[in-house]
Amino acid sequence: MKRAFCILAALRTEHTANYIAKMSPITNFKEWKFHDPPNYAALPINDNPEYNVPVAVKDAVFSKVPTEPLVGKLHLVCASDDALTDILDLDPSVAESEEFINFIAGSYLPEGGLSVSHRYGGYQFGFWSDQLGDGRAHILGEYINSKGETWQPQLKGSGETPYSRMGDGRAVLRSSIREMIASEACHYLGIPTTRAAALVVSDDHKVWRDKSYSGHSRQERAAIVMRLAQAWYRIGSVEILNKRREPALMKDLVDFIIKHHFPEIENGSGDKYVKWFQEVSYRNLDTVAIWQGLGFTHGVLNTDNVSLLGVTLDYGPYGFMDYYSPHYVPNTSDDMGRYAFNKQPAIMVWNLCKLAEALDPILSEQQRQKIKEIAATLLDYVHVKVALALVLKLGFREYKGGDENMAYDLLKMMLNKMADFTATFRQLSEVDPQHLLDKTVIEKHWSLNKLIEDSDWEKWVKNYEKRLADENITEEVRKQRMVKMNPLYVPRNWILEEAIKDAEKNDFEKVRFLLKLFKKPFEVNEEAEKLGYSSQPPSWSYGLKLSCSS
Repeated sequence: MKRAFCILAALRTEHTANYIAKMSPITNFKEWKFHDPPNYAALPINDNPEYNVPVAVKDAVFSKVPTEPLVGKLHLVCASDDALTDILDLDPSVAESEEFINFIAGSYLPEGGLSVSHRYGGYQFGFWSDQLGDGRAHILGEYINSKGETWQPQLKGSGETPYSRMGDGRAVLRSSIREMIASEACHYLGIPTTRAAALVVSDDHKVWRDKSYSGHSRQERAAIVMRLAQAWYRIGSVEILNKRREPALMKDLVDFIIKHHFPEIENGSGDKYVKWFQEVSYRNLDTVAIWQGLGFTHGVLNTDNVSLLGVTLDYGPYGFMDYYSPHYVPNTSDDMGRYAFNKQPAIMVWNLCKLAEALDPILSEQQRQKIKEIAATLLDYVHVKVALALVLKLGFREYKGGDENMAYDLLKMMLNKMADFTATFRQLSEVDPQHLLDKTVIEKHWSLNKLIEDSDWEKWVKNYEKRLADENITEEVRKQRMVKMNPLYVPRNWILEEAIKDAEKNDFEKVRFLLKLFKKPFEVNEEAEKLGYSSQPPSWSYGLKLSCSS
């Protein structure tokens, strides 16, 4: 009888799972609801009625804070169809509804929502900055989708919080577009990342910003972007509890994160804190290795911008480099080049060591020693991962001793000749290696053509052909393999600048086109080719940098 009951229960579970999997996307946004209560409601939440007054929060992980909606005439700038459908179970048509636009604008909270802002601290440019927190962001609740995944929609630019410091709680259109596009583009490039669902802007809600920190502020339109993550915890989430001497709460928070986001550790054997530190480290370093393989520079790799889930977080003055430069810095505020492209692996290790320091109060002496030993291996770990990412871009099935030298020799030539990072690898994918020394063939490929003048090019090509021979594959297979590893289009800053200029005039077509384009960054797009998105960047874009003004 008991066995029969178990079988019946299993059949019901299977039926329910099949029903959920086949569930049609929601077309009426009024029917969409949050999971009530959200898991994070189990953590301490500060309930200060003066929510928009900066204050040093104590003994809490979150603050209960209502959103401050955008006012005036609103426009839906864009929405990610895939994020809406695959994550939120919404039909893309919902994005045009008044309820949904008000949801993004912060004036409508669906049933089950609990609006909070997260408390955290962080080391910024190497110095402890104490309490930072969500100064203009609100986590609205938790949604469990038809796949059983839990996601937390968050509005950015939705008003003041206890963590706003000197800020006004708002975000402007240009920075919101950059965040929206990067979140989705990086996902399709294969970078672990937060996602973005939609973006709205107001015609009438204006804020003052000094875009270039020149002392000349101007009014810009306020906007709100909805970001999506399975959780928003950062290294700084733990650090603030260490600095404020709240070890009991730190232990509760770490236990909570492990339970809800690292079930394999929670349910496994061994020392969970040691395993958790190692897993957080490996996830973040794996992500950095992917950045290095795609020419991406985060720009502000402070500890408060490093996710405890290992995803790319907070897209500010980031950049996909044009011509290859290991010292590439997209952020005007990074005068010393602390967060330059080539320093990202080491900086991430530094950040993870700060996490190890922050965990100290809840660790035993044996745990401290084990974590110290793990930390000592992280730099070697990430160097191997970065080398592998570059080697795979050359079309090799797997790593062989010395392959990394071939990759780094290519980068050296790219540096010498100012060859484009993305275009060089892509064009190398498209040319038969037997023709790499043929000027009549290479001259048709604007970036690869620069390398043929390098004195080491011929030697490199011969070594490359020899190494490819070891793969024992056809030219067609090599090309297919490389094209999948080397994108044709990335969200270069100059491309984004053009879209932003149009959007400032309420012409959102180019922004929406970019969302569609970057869903398939490895495939040729005729419209993108007409716009020159895989061509040599315009001369005005060289040296283009962004400030943190947003």
